[in-house]
Amino acid sequence: MAPDTILMISILIAGFYMAWNIGANDVANAMGTSVGSGALTLRQAVIVAAFLEFGGAFFFGSHVSETIQRGIIDVGSFASEPMLLVYGMFSALIAAGVWLQLASYYGWPVSTTHTIVGAVVGFGLVCGGVDSIQWGNVSFIVTSWIISPLLGALFSFGIFTLLRRFIFYTPDPLDAAKKLTPYLVFMVVTLLSLILIFSGLKNLDLGWTFPQAFLLSLLLGLIGSIIGWVLVKRIPSANPTLFQKFDNKSAAIHELENAQHHLMQAGIAFSHEIQGKFSTMVEEIEHYKPFIKMDEKSVSAESQYGAVEKIFGYLQIMSACLMAFAHGANDVANAIGPLAAALAILSTGSVESIAPIPTWVLALGGFGIVIGLATWGWRVIETIGKKITELTPTRGFAAEFGAATTIVIASQLGMPISTTHTLVGSVLGIGLARGIGALNLTMTRDIFISWLVTVPAGAVVTIIFFYVLKTLFL
Repeated sequence: MAPDTILMISILIAGFYMAWNIGANDVANAMGTSVGSGALTLRQAVIVAAFLEFGGAFFFGSHVSETIQRGIIDVGSFASEPMLLVYGMFSALIAAGVWLQLASYYGWPVSTTHTIVGAVVGFGLVCGGVDSIQWGNVSFIVTSWIISPLLGALFSFGIFTLLRRFIFYTPDPLDAAKKLTPYLVFMVVTLLSLILIFSGLKNLDLGWTFPQAFLLSLLLGLIGSIIGWVLVKRIPSANPTLFQKFDNKSAAIHELENAQHHLMQAGIAFSHEIQGKFSTMVEEIEHYKPFIKMDEKSVSAESQYGAVEKIFGYLQIMSACLMAFAHGANDVANAIGPLAAALAILSTGSVESIAPIPTWVLALGGFGIVIGLATWGWRVIETIGKKITELTPTRGFAAEFGAATTIVIASQLGMPISTTHTLVGSVLGIGLARGIGALNLTMTRDIFISWLVTVPAGAVVTIIFFYVLKTLFL
């Protein structure tokens, strides 16, 4: 087999390996909050994310791939030695994949965007020097890393605050949720449809214009809101005697405890035989108290707030779908951007004419993400879903919808943002809305540290692999 053929196959494997690690680590940002809140089981999350992640990568991914491919380094500086750029992109894919696999093994939710950008900058500095780096674009990317968590936190904080104001702080939370749900469904379905129709079909060059896609998205959002209205109408209204029943059970437990006390006091005045019978009665009361308390908890679970959370469980599944699609659209660039650049050079022998990203390369990246999610995704899902703050379907919905909105906007602008930054910012925004005590500050600190370590780690490991590859293929 010819060396160039071996090199091309090796690069394809490296691109798939990088995509696999994106699925293993970063997809937790799409599904972690849903699993953590209980809206989806881990198995359900994997199945849902598999379809949506692949769809986002395949239909929408190329919009941001060019930023990774040509926006970090000046490819023109490699015109005299195009193979150096091939080895650099190859080493960046391997190094980023290795670091992400290590992070996934330990459950660290690191940024794949940080990793690949640091890797590309690392080999660019070694091969082309400081002048080969397009520092203006790099600073734009770094700025997006700062802006994206802030925007995610702002959106999520605002959404959650509105939900508390118009649902949980009302006299009848369930009735308020039933009234608000159709509007929320309209917004979620409209935005999701706009991405699927406008972005996807535009990428396939089927002639859709934005006004056409927007009008159709509004129609689908209206249909979704009508379906949502019909479904919530079937939910029975709150039982006005429910909370009275709860109070009666609490009072009953209190009276039983008083009876125990009086029986023990009364037994002192009688003989030992009578005292024994009194003691038996006290023990019987003690035996039945746990069953009464369990019944009390079951009544509490049927409260209005429980019903509201069930409604938002379904809404969170929709927002998780939006998040998964947005993640696939944005982060597949981390795998196929360097891969497409290397393949184009091997095909043309020149760095001046980087070819458009082939459809099969998008499919390869999307497939790798799905396989990574199915095999190792559970590790980081557990960290995101359970170890930052306590999540409920309502909180998870606000976090996912805020983060997804941020990511979609950034994808349209061609900004390779970190979904990790965005979602962590969104979850922090939810936690701050409840007070800083609701946050796991230790885990938050560890995540911030991982963000700082990832960029230099990607750069250093890439440099090592770059020299190894040069030795093997030159």
